[in-house]
Amino acid sequence: MNSAMRPYFGRSSRLAVALGLLALSGLAARPALAEERAKDLFGAEKLPAAAAAQSIGFYSKGCFAGGVAIPMDGPTWEVMRPSRNRRWGHPAMIAVIEKLSRDAAADGWPGLLIGDISQPRGGPMLTGHASHQIGLDADIWLTPMPSRPLSIAQRESMSATLMVDEKTHLVKDALWKPQHTALLKRAASYPEVERILVNPGIKKKLCDTVKGDRTWLRKIRPFWGHDYHFHMRIGCQPGSPNCKAQEATPADDGCGKPLAWWFTEEPWRPNKNPDAPKARDVMTMANLPKECRAVLDAPGPASAEAATYRGGAIPVAVAEPDVPSLPATAASGTAGLPGTLNAFTSTPEVGVPVPRPRPPAH
Repeated sequence: MNSAMRPYFGRSSRLAVALGLLALSGLAARPALAEERAKDLFGAEKLPAAAAAQSIGFYSKGCFAGGVAIPMDGPTWEVMRPSRNRRWGHPAMIAVIEKLSRDAAADGWPGLLIGDISQPRGGPMLTGHASHQIGLDADIWLTPMPSRPLSIAQRESMSATLMVDEKTHLVKDALWKPQHTALLKRAASYPEVERILVNPGIKKKLCDTVKGDRTWLRKIRPFWGHDYHFHMRIGCQPGSPNCKAQEATPADDGCGKPLAWWFTEEPWRPNKNPDAPKARDVMTMANLPKECRAVLDAPGPASAEAATYRGGAIPVAVAEPDVPSLPATAASGTAGLPGTLNAFTSTPEVGVPVPRPRPPAH
């Protein structure tokens, strides 16, 4: 990371102390307006919270401080849909993406097209995902980076390649290459990566074709959508005492009955209640961990450039031990939230009658 970022995180030491005192005393600057939708508040933030890097809450209900952005362009990646401003993440997440881009290029992948990571301070998004809220999720397209740089207009409008037939739910064999398998294997090889979501057809393709070492397949989990990208998730990082870990993946390769369930009629039945509100559309600040209020009120850096990750073994936001974390508190509120599908729970076995409507997005 370049030296331009150090003053920003150095100044944040005092800011983080002040924020901690405010949160502990209940005197945070923003009034507790339960009627405010959290997605509107977090979606309006253009820059991260200048504090120590910390993920707060669960992947689908939380926020994060000390986020950094991956540069729009790198030697082995390009950021897609830049107008969304979702190229932010925990420094560890951004470092993993950058490492994957280099390692995958060495394996023969032309370069990564990076989709959504998180908003600058996380939280529920205005549109799309239920997760991606604590800076530890990232979407990577299964379309390789073109040989010529994409313009901003092309990044906004270019369509990704759909790898799966919508009728059969199987991979289109003409499109799937050994390089796709190598890319997913490389991503799964990192100890930080706990889970990778792919379309059930892609999981089946891997189960049918991977030879030799298959231990990495346990991290590859099938889920609706994900037919043009894969969703890479890392675990809670040191310095995040209020980060809630996900359920561990089973020890086997996931190619048995849980996968077979996806090729029955049950997962694809129409939603019986399509008009039910999504959690992100009704979630308020009262539903998020209370530390998220301090994250929302925290000052930001001078610019996005000042908080852009520039490589290095340890990002500055993680390396500075003198920057205190936001205060730890009791569990977050959950009042008033509808029951929602958790994308990261175990898939039921075939024959288990669990009505699970197909969501439009994760």
